[in-house]
Amino acid sequence: MGSIYGDWLRAQREAAGLTQQELANRAIMTRSHIAHIEGGRRIPSREDASRLDRALGTGDVLASFLPQDDDTIADYFEPARQLEQQAVEIREFAHSYVPGILQTERYARSVIGAAFPPKSEAERDRHVVTRLERAKILDDPVTPVMWVLLDEAALRRPIGSPQVMAEQIRYLIELTERDRIRTHVISLSVGTYPLLQGMLSLMWFEDQPPAAYSEGISTGRVHDSPELVRQLQARYSLALGDALPLRESLALMRTIAEEHEQHE
Repeated sequence: MGSIYGDWLRAQREAAGLTQQELANRAIMTRSHIAHIEGGRRIPSREDASRLDRALGTGDVLASFLPQDDDTIADYFEPARQLEQQAVEIREFAHSYVPGILQTERYARSVIGAAFPPKSEAERDRHVVTRLERAKILDDPVTPVMWVLLDEAALRRPIGSPQVMAEQIRYLIELTERDRIRTHVISLSVGTYPLLQGMLSLMWFEDQPPAAYSEGISTGRVHDSPELVRQLQARYSLALGDALPLRESLALMRTIAEEHEQHE
């Protein structure tokens, strides 16, 4: 994101005679989030932009002129997508689906095809392209460093077809075996654990504090409160402690891929 949006927000805040903390209090946001938006390092969600408009009395200017118009990306996810592209380390957790950034084309098409309301074939094509574009950050052999924590259920649930699932799992295995990502699986035998409520991404950066992104059904939010980010990092660490070691995770993934292949 360029700095024009952030500069305009800063100008409006200063014209209103507000400090970053005072604006944050009015908009029910954190001061650090305001600072990152003004500095051009982050983009607010549409909900955050609307709250800023209300706090500053700027009508719907901030919500209307968010610097993105790609309708293949949910409004609530766009801030996380921007951060994902800047991160030097990403730790993903998922319990239902393989994380979007790691999805194969056919798996992504199956996930997107299950959306409601239904999408046309052309719309699905555009969404798939957007999702695959995100994955290009993995073309760099080193950065971002990526850890992936997967519930076993995400590997066993038949998304698309057994062939699609086998292909997806073997792609994860290939990325892991060449040390591009590090994958750990939480066995179904574990039962409950601290991350089971939803999807989580943790991100670290060279020039700004770490952030987190959590997602539920048609909702998602970037978290930059230092205390909350630390809590989410701790939850991830506790869940990782319940996961299988790397070699055992790979062995389980191979077994599950073979089981899917046997059902073709």
